[in-house]
Amino acid sequence: MKYVLLDSNNDIVDSVDANITIHGAEYYFMKRKQMEDVEKFNKVWKIKTKKEHDLNQEAFTRKPSSEHWWKEDNYLDIDKP
Repeated sequence: MKYVLLDSNNDIVDSVDANITIHGAEYYFMKRKQMEDVEKFNKVWKIKTKKEHDLNQEAFTRKPSSEHWWKEDNYLDIDKP
C-alpha cells in the first residue's frame, strides 16, 4: 500500500510504497524526519493512504452539483397553472 506524508498545507512531502500498516508508515516517516516524539511529529505531519489523499483532493476541487439550482428551467411547480 502507498502512504503519503503531508505537511500542514496537505501537500505531499514524501511517500512510501510498501507492504506495511499505517503504524509502520508512521515509524518510517518518523525515522526519515529524525523525530522521536510521536506527539510532536503528529502536530507537524499527517500520514494518509495515497488513495485517501486523492479522494480528499478530488472532493475539494469538484464543483458543487447544486451551484445553480435556482436557474433550472424545468423545475416542477405544483401551484403553477
